Amino acid sequence: MFELEQFCLDCRKAMKETDPQRAVREIVAREVADPIGLMKAIGEPERAGVNTLHRSEDLTVLNLIWGPEMSLMPHDHNMWAVIGIYDGREENTFYRRSPDDGLTKLGLKVMEAKDCSFLDETAIHGVYNPLSKLTSALHVYGGDFFGAPRSEWDPDTYKEASYDVEKNVGLFELSNKRWEELQKENS
Repeated sequence: MFELEQFCLDCRKAMKETDPQRAVREIVAREVADPIGLMKAIGEPERAGVNTLHRSEDLTVLNLIWGPEMSLMPHDHNMWAVIGIYDGREENTFYRRSPDDGLTKLGLKVMEAKDCSFLDETAIHGVYNPLSKLTSALHVYGGDFFGAPRSEWDPDTYKEASYDVEKNVGLFELSNKRWEELQKENS
C-alpha cells in the first residue's frame, strides 16, 4: 500500500541514481499499478486541485486532480517530469517551438489508469481530461515545480508568455465550479 513518506524517500534516493528519471519512473509506475491502494492511502479525489506532497529545490511531488473536461494550455516545465495516472484519463498534446515564434503540434499521447510516462526537460505539452469525471495523477518533477521560470502558450495563437502559476491553479478552482454544477444537474 502507498505510504507518502516512503514514496518521497524512495524518490529522493532515486535522485542519486545515474539515471534519476528512469529510477523515479519505476517508483511512480509501481505505485500507480495499484490505484485502489493508492486512493486508500491518500484519499479518493473529490475536487480538482494541485496538491503538493513534497517540494524541495530538486524534487516536487504533486497529486494532480484534473476536473471534468478540464484543459491546460501548452506549457513547459524546464525540468523532467514523470506522470502516473491512477484514475481517469489524461490526454497530452505535445509541441515543439516553431521558427515563427509559435508552436508546432507533434502528436497526442493518451494515458489511462496505471499508465506512467516520462517527459524530458525540453517537453512542451497541453493537458486535457476528456472525461466527465475527475482524473487523478501523481506528477514528480526533477526540480522546484513552483520556483522554476517557465513558459506557457496561448492555445489559440500559440503566443508565448511567462508561466503564471496563480492563474493556472485558478483554473482548477474554475473546474471545481463546473464539476459542482455537473453534479447538481445529475442529481
